[in-house]
Amino acid sequence: MSELKLPSPCLVVLVGPGASGKSTWATEHFAPELIVSSDRLRALVGSGEDDIAASADAFALLDVVVEQRIGRQLTTVVDTLGLDGERRARWLGLARARGMACVAVGFDTPADECRRRNRSRSSKRIPADVLTSQLRAWRSVKEELAREGYDDVLEPAAARVVPNVFVESNAAQARQSEAPVGLRFGLQLGSYTQPAGRAGLAAWVREVAGRAEAAGFDAIYVMDHFRQIPQVGRAWEDFLESWTTLGYLAACTTRVRLGTLVSGITYRNVAHLGKIAATLDVLSGGRAVCGVGLAWFEAEHKAYGWPFPAVNERYALLEDALQLLPVLWGPGNKPFHGKVLDVPDTTCYPRPLRDHLPLLVGGSGRRTLRLAGRYADAVNVFGDTVAVRNHTAYLRRTTTRPVEVTHLSTTLVGKDRSHLDQLIRTLRPRNVNPEKYAATVNAGTVDDQIGRFRQLSEAGVTEVILSLPDLDTIDAVAHVISAFRV
Repeated sequence: MSELKLPSPCLVVLVGPGASGKSTWATEHFAPELIVSSDRLRALVGSGEDDIAASADAFALLDVVVEQRIGRQLTTVVDTLGLDGERRARWLGLARARGMACVAVGFDTPADECRRRNRSRSSKRIPADVLTSQLRAWRSVKEELAREGYDDVLEPAAARVVPNVFVESNAAQARQSEAPVGLRFGLQLGSYTQPAGRAGLAAWVREVAGRAEAAGFDAIYVMDHFRQIPQVGRAWEDFLESWTTLGYLAACTTRVRLGTLVSGITYRNVAHLGKIAATLDVLSGGRAVCGVGLAWFEAEHKAYGWPFPAVNERYALLEDALQLLPVLWGPGNKPFHGKVLDVPDTTCYPRPLRDHLPLLVGGSGRRTLRLAGRYADAVNVFGDTVAVRNHTAYLRRTTTRPVEVTHLSTTLVGKDRSHLDQLIRTLRPRNVNPEKYAATVNAGTVDDQIGRFRQLSEAGVTEVILSLPDLDTIDAVAHVISAFRV
């Protein structure tokens, strides 16, 4: 049976008579900190887990703990009998109020097996008449569960809580295995902080590029900024200029395409940008991609003394740039007169090696999508599969030109569940809930990611671009890439 994937965060209520296997199942499939156990709380407020006299206090404390965890939107596995309908309704109501997914897991273990297990216990043995009462109550409770409003009522099986993007990935992974589709993979470099410091930075970039090519990446992209952005790190961290770095990567690599994701249109004279991109294409043997975008980082503009025009002015500049750049890369020296750009002489030699140097626009807004539809070869979008499908549908409605859709996401890939859990523990910032961190970085196993990328492919994406929180995971990503080599 395939693994059940529960959305994060989630309330999981275990329901069944004593000795039906609830605690064993919970321990096998969930981290200890996620499980709220009435037995463990009985040991906390009494003399041990079999201190029946402490049950009332243990259940009162259990209610407090469950309420507090739900209030913080933390995945909570309630490991108790679960036979009290009023308690179940209260937990369910609390979770619904916090927008959490809720499932019940029913343990319909045969009565004879429950009794056998109970007799074999050396401790925590349930009095026979009490177990009989629980078994009798379970017969009616299991009929009630389906009517109580859970997202699902499950049988016990292999299960784990995953970021929402992976909840439906099992079926998508199966589709990729049975009927594989092709997909390109790009690596985005967005941080240059590494142990060797600036003296070792060149060697580090060269090593990463070599590993990326060996892993099967089709492209390497760099962020076009002049200091680190606040979403990633601090302004004073080492950060390389983009197009200079791409020139170095051209010498370090032989196969991958190279580009910015994306160059802010306000950062350079656009004609100069065209010259830079053409030079990269020649020196890389025809591997340049010119990514352009609206520019958003106002603080960076102020720091470097650049004007930061209003959004409408930047859109006008971007639209002119998308028309000017192909003119620069073409033959001759004809002038260009746009809405805001005026270039009297578009001489640009050597021209790019290819007759058409690809233009990629970054952004998911409808105005940006329309510009990409008119002038670009590709548009890079963000979001989950539903958002990407909507972006793609809008693009198809508003243009008849062939425009590819690429997708950028932070992606943490573990070889298996154990490796992934270790990565999350190591990489998450202090005081950040592991599940929230996992969702932020789309943390999944190789199999999880194969399913996610198959879904993105089905939504219209032709290239996925990964920003890896840990570049040591490139070897794990190689297994994902190989699944899309058809």
